[in-house]
Amino acid sequence: MDDEATTLPGGEQYDLAKVGAHWQQEIERAQRYFKSWVDRCTKIEKIYLQQNDQQSAKRRFPMLWANISVLQPAVYARVPQPVVERRFKDSQPVARMASELVERNLAFTADDADLDSLMRAVRDDFLLCARGTVWLRYEADFEPLDIGVEPSNAPALDMQGDNGGLTPEQITDERVCMDYVHWSDFLHSPARRWKDVTWVARRVPMTDEEFDKRFPEGRASLAANGAGSNHGTNQTERAQNEGKTNVWEIWCKTEDYTVWIADGCPTALEVSEPPLKLKGFWPCPRPAFGTLSTSSLIPVPDYVYYQGQCDEIDLLTKRINKLTDQLRLKIFYPSGDGSVSPAIEKAMRPENDTVMVPIPEWSAFTDKGGSNAIVTLPIDDVQKVIVACIEARKQLIEDVYQITGISDIVRGDTQASETATAQRIKSQWGSIRIRDRQSELARFARDIVALAGEIICDQFQPETLMLVSGIQLPTMQQKQMAQMQMQQAQMGAQQAAMRAQQMGQPAPPAQPPQMPPEVQKMMEQPTIDEVTQLLRNDSIRGFRIDIETDSTIEPDEDAEKQRRMEFVQMVGGFMQQAGAIAQQTPMLVPVMVETLLFAARGFRAGRQLENTLEQVGAQLAQTATAPKPPPEPTPEQMIDLKTTQVKAQAEAMKAQTGLAQAQIEQRTTIEQARSDMAARAMEQARNQQQPGAMQ
Repeated sequence: MDDEATTLPGGEQYDLAKVGAHWQQEIERAQRYFKSWVDRCTKIEKIYLQQNDQQSAKRRFPMLWANISVLQPAVYARVPQPVVERRFKDSQPVARMASELVERNLAFTADDADLDSLMRAVRDDFLLCARGTVWLRYEADFEPLDIGVEPSNAPALDMQGDNGGLTPEQITDERVCMDYVHWSDFLHSPARRWKDVTWVARRVPMTDEEFDKRFPEGRASLAANGAGSNHGTNQTERAQNEGKTNVWEIWCKTEDYTVWIADGCPTALEVSEPPLKLKGFWPCPRPAFGTLSTSSLIPVPDYVYYQGQCDEIDLLTKRINKLTDQLRLKIFYPSGDGSVSPAIEKAMRPENDTVMVPIPEWSAFTDKGGSNAIVTLPIDDVQKVIVACIEARKQLIEDVYQITGISDIVRGDTQASETATAQRIKSQWGSIRIRDRQSELARFARDIVALAGEIICDQFQPETLMLVSGIQLPTMQQKQMAQMQMQQAQMGAQQAAMRAQQMGQPAPPAQPPQMPPEVQKMMEQPTIDEVTQLLRNDSIRGFRIDIETDSTIEPDEDAEKQRRMEFVQMVGGFMQQAGAIAQQTPMLVPVMVETLLFAARGFRAGRQLENTLEQVGAQLAQTATAPKPPPEPTPEQMIDLKTTQVKAQAEAMKAQTGLAQAQIEQRTTIEQARSDMAARAMEQARNQQQPGAMQ
């Protein structure tokens, strides 16, 4: 690759040659800084694997291997399970559903990335070299941009998840990858505390195919500089790295960029913006550190503190083995005697464990103490020396246990004379020295899960979240369409009622249209848009969702059963007391429901029942506070009610009859008055006609 400048999307320009020269110096400076620790860890690893000398290894006491084997299941025994909860345990449907989605995606990611094997590798590095590291990546598969574009010509996803400008709709598969990083392949800037670290780097061995795919123009730079061919310092590393190019991936926090540079190459292969926008910037959690001082981040392996005792144990073991070789029957007999020697050899028949030494000058030998035909070498003194060496070695082993803090309980060693109380005390306090190691690995597992959860929340598309978790949530558009359909149904019912009134027909009973059960269930759920908005918002997500892991050590089954029984007893006793109070004072039911939830959230065993308790509690509270219907009347009250109704009906009929008679009488009176008026009018008319007629 020619020396040229690269421009980041933010507008910054970097000269690849200058950047490469700078980071080669930084890598070399960090390697010098950690050189003594790397050399020490290399020796410790050889001792652990018995790779120093095959002949002398047979006469060594594998103290380091024995201690590591005891500590391995004690500090980490099972894969951590992601636990995503609402931070304040309040009742919020969106936060609850977001927690459920993220937890299921994290559980799948942990299984897919084989988190258990990663944690076991980190545990071994942590116990041997006092440092373990894991690196996280985001990967996605894309569809071709155009129908006419071949898949091989489509923009490829880099190792960190840069999508090359593709839209989210083109993503077909998403995943979080977790890579184990060997203790010798991880570097960071020299610092006293982890928060003062300015850059981190890991060494990635790439095959030629991987290198050419990742850096299409990088082969020319390697050929021009002859770099990237460092295959290791020993035969094993050379065999593992044969045909591979060592490339350093560097994340610089101060410059806010990532750099790819081949081992020994003065020109950088690539400078780009960080492909993941993480809260802590680093794509790796804080390493699992062993013994550290406040002066630097160079850890001290535990083996350093009892290496002297192990050397003495090995020395005594060699001595015991050599003295044991001397515990064989050694016979001296006269040689050269034609009658005696063949008879002695025939009688003794020397085997592998018997040494027969012929003495030519038997008379001189007998004068110095031999008085029999054969003489055996005394081995009592050798046996006493062996016993003394074994006792001394036993004391040294006890000293090692005192230094490391590995108690009898941890090693499964006890005495029949010890009481149960003594064993309980030893179990409680005997493992206190290794609790810091357990907490450190648990913290490391929690940080891995938190980083993976952050990547899932920021990068995963809603379709991926629902597909992996198996939870189907409606979209905002689906809810709006359902609401529009309900509104249209209501408007249709109102129009039908108006048409019936206009035609003079009785209006149908006013009943709101009923939702189908599946639609009603969909309307009660939060939308995937609301959940995604919560997950994408870093500030709100941190306050409302808490990502943790459960214990990484082997649980005590009796203690787990005891916690579950305590929870069941608590719920049963509370409900028994609350039932009587609820019957007397229904208004206190909401208070009792909240009290039960407050108590249940304090139990880890009650987490699975929390949602059920919330739903049932809400229904009970709603039922208790709702107005009660009037009580049904008794049979006597029914009879009185019917009698009253009959009397009321009779009085109503009587009143109606009286009203009808009054109306008849009124009409009769009016007709009589009209008749009288007509008669008077006729009489007056006759009276007026008579005087005229008379005239």
